[in-house]
Order: sequence, then C-alpha cells, then structure tokens
Amino acid sequence: MTQSITIRKPNDLHVHFRDGDMLKTVVPYTARQMGRAIVMPNLVPPVTTSKMANSYRTRIMDAVPDAYDFTPMMTCYLTDKTDPDDLASGFAQGIFASAKLYPAGATTNSEFGVTDVKNIYPVLQIMADIGMPLNVHGEVTHDHIDFFDREATFVNTVLSTIRETFPTLKIIMEHITTRDAGEFLKQAGDNTGATITPQHLLYNRNALFTGGLRPHMFCLPILKKEPHREYLLDLVTSGFDRIFLGTDTAPHTISNKECDCGCAGIFSAVSAIELYTHIFDMVGKLENLEKFASINGANFYGFAISEETITLVKKTLAIPQAIDLANGEQVHPLLGGQSLPWSMHYE
Repeated sequence: MTQSITIRKPNDLHVHFRDGDMLKTVVPYTARQMGRAIVMPNLVPPVTTSKMANSYRTRIMDAVPDAYDFTPMMTCYLTDKTDPDDLASGFAQGIFASAKLYPAGATTNSEFGVTDVKNIYPVLQIMADIGMPLNVHGEVTHDHIDFFDREATFVNTVLSTIRETFPTLKIIMEHITTRDAGEFLKQAGDNTGATITPQHLLYNRNALFTGGLRPHMFCLPILKKEPHREYLLDLVTSGFDRIFLGTDTAPHTISNKECDCGCAGIFSAVSAIELYTHIFDMVGKLENLEKFASINGANFYGFAISEETITLVKKTLAIPQAIDLANGEQVHPLLGGQSLPWSMHYE
C-alpha cells in the first residue's frame, strides 16, 4: 500500500478568490499547494479590461504569504461589448491568460455575461488568431430546459457550433459534470480541454438531499446522476491527457449559503490536492495523479511544467468545520468537520 507520493507542483486551473476580506482569507489555501491558478473574473463589477485585471492581480498577490511561490493567471470576463483590442493587447502583454464565457444568468455574478454567443464571434475569431484560450461555463439558461440537462444541451448545441466555427480556438470546458461533456471532449480534438472539480468526482446528486437539503453541496453545474460521476471518474483517472485539475473552489459565507435563496459554490481550496489524491487512491490510479494535476493543464495552456515538487503522505488531515473571515462571517469548506487520509508533507 502506497504511503507517500511526490509529484510536480500542481496547478489549479479554475479558482474563485472573490475580493476584500474573502480574498485575503482564501488565497493562502490555494497558494500553499498550487504553483499557478487560473483566476475567474466574475467579481462585481466583473474584470472586463486589462487595467481591472492588473489591479485584481495586485490585490491577490498582496494576500499571498511570503513563504509561497504562487502565480495567479488572470482571465477576462467576456460581455456582448468586449473590446477586442484591449483583450488582444492584454493577452500579448501577459496580463490575461485566457477569457471566460459566462452565458448571462448561468451562475454567480454572470448577469453581465454573453446573451448570445454569436455576439462575440468577432472576439472569438481574434482569440483563435492570437492563440488565446477560451474558458467556457457550459450551461444554457433557458427556462424550458431541465436544470440537470443544462450542460448536455449546451454541449450538443452551443459548444458544438463554436467548435465547428472556430476549429483553431483553444477551448477549456470548465467543471464538466456529464458523460455528454466527457464524450464530446474525447472526440473534439487537441484544441479542446476540460477541468473537473473534486465534488463531481466524489458525489452524485443524492448528496444534495441526504438527510435533508444540503446547501453546502449546491454548486453550478449541479451534481449529476451516478452514471455520469462514474464515467468521468474513469476518464479522469485513466491518464487521458486533455483533462486537468480545476477545483472551481467558490467560497460564499455561511449566511449566504444557508438562506432561502442560497448561493451556488463549494469551497474546496482548504484541501484541494489532498481531495484529488484521495480520489485517485480510491480507484488505485495514483500513478496518474501527477499527469492530471501538474502536467496536462500546463501543456494545454502552454505553461512551463513546474520543477518544484510536493509530497503527499498517508496521514490524517482534519478539515476545519468553518473558516473565519475578518468581518466576523464564516465559510464552510468541503468536508468541513471531517477528515481525509492524505496530507501534504512539510519538511
């Protein structure tokens, strides 16, 4: 039985840091274990220009403890009126690593997002021309589409059209949750990659209702049926090289989760790499963890693969029930009050 594993320093290629007190509290959790993070831009107001991205990056770096070597990679929030010149200039200058497509109304702070993907076709063409990756929240928002079918519908209609229209555009299917998305990914070719969260590998939709309504298990895209989880778990742990670590860690205060209209999002950054290590260990595929966590995503984005390493050991990690914010609020982490069998090892 494996008691330890050493891998190149991983990257979290889908992170929400929020801002203010929340940002200052949550950034160190990601920075302790990850070399880079693709930082989502859905603040209020959203990060829609290179100037805003530079300012946000400064606030993030101010929250990184001196002991950690960590690089936030910024994204541009696409709208119907995105300035293509500023977008291209920001990418050329290394301000933006990618741009994010939020269908308007799909998730947290997405009301400023794209109302019709055809509105940004000129921007997508420029992105394809300059090699700028597109991050996609892959859900439709039509009222007549069942909530659990939003991803599959998006993949089979909107995303398939984007893929055909812009064959050279690098596309990252964020936080995939269905067999439909996994099968599309496998046949879509080298310019299509995907991230997946720990919760979508660990849980099916029963977790939302076990013993009552569980607001801290509510995220978007929502948890799906067990056959989808099983399919994606097999895909992720198989060594397939176009799927990679992206927690979609998305903190909200407990008061904003446990209310009559609770926010979507699961805060997993407290134990992200330990969660994924546990998942790969459960299915006997630890030998594929490094590829998923540290290599696949770097290769897809064109980042250098880290020369640093981290070591995980078979030692119980107790996860706190709640994380305190400076303003007196709290955040509940995934598996809060429970434990994991793996921990990062510190010399």
